[in-house]
Amino acid sequence: MRIGLSAGGAFERVVEQVKEAEAEGFAAMWFAGAVTFDPLIAIAVAGRATERIELGTSVVQTYPKHPIAMAQEAAAVQSALGDAGAGRFTLGIGVSHEPAVQGMLKVPYDRPGRNLREYLDILVPLLRGEQVNVKGDFWSATAAMANAPSPAPSVLVAALGPVMLQAAGSRADGTILWMGNARAIETHVAPTIAAAANGGSPRIVAGLPVAVCDDEAEGRAEAAKQFAGYGMLPNYQRILAHGGIESPGDAAIVGDEASVTKQLQGLLDAGATDVWAAIFPVGGDRRASRQRTRDLLRTLL
Repeated sequence: MRIGLSAGGAFERVVEQVKEAEAEGFAAMWFAGAVTFDPLIAIAVAGRATERIELGTSVVQTYPKHPIAMAQEAAAVQSALGDAGAGRFTLGIGVSHEPAVQGMLKVPYDRPGRNLREYLDILVPLLRGEQVNVKGDFWSATAAMANAPSPAPSVLVAALGPVMLQAAGSRADGTILWMGNARAIETHVAPTIAAAANGGSPRIVAGLPVAVCDDEAEGRAEAAKQFAGYGMLPNYQRILAHGGIESPGDAAIVGDEASVTKQLQGLLDAGATDVWAAIFPVGGDRRASRQRTRDLLRTLL
């Protein structure tokens, strides 16, 4: 089972997290957009301290950064990883949510689907070393990168709705999900992105909170509390609805070792290619709780 973990915390700690995860055999570490303020810098540093583990963003917002600038920074990260970096760096991008874009950046959050398609039409060819000449409603560029990375980093899209999934399948290498359970993947995500890929094999990284605990009800209640904010955003509400659930607590992977193993396998059976396990604690001994979950995940690698 291909399992990745979440990176987080102080800069020095993030590097140690990646080294530990690689030593334990985990397939990937996923860096949220707020990790050490700039996840791409953190990946460049952590990548030079490791050799095999995949390092990806989950995700970098598109609105604050022109696709040319994004391509240049991604190329710099790939270069920083050196010869051992081939295939290790994955650029996950997303349009984020209206409160973060329009509310905080004061940038109109109009037609995010078209915005993303134009962004990818510039970003992906640039990373491949191709000339681009795009004049769009939101993003335009006439450019090429003289020192495009080889091989180009993989590009995943934070895609939950049909328009974003179509863009992820037709213009990128797949999607990185959050809060999409097995039912949502099987009935909505996998068929939509596969149709857009036109015979390709798009990657589906299933990101969910994960906790091994003896009391499943307690675990779901804790997940509902810790991840409540996601249930308030329309994009996540829709993916939860596709999964036949209402709360992030219902989406979480919780239960004893046998139950969590079965739920994780269910994600793969539904069409996911990877699991991104965001470990969270349940109960009074938070450290022991996290370790119990991590210990199980290690047995599934």
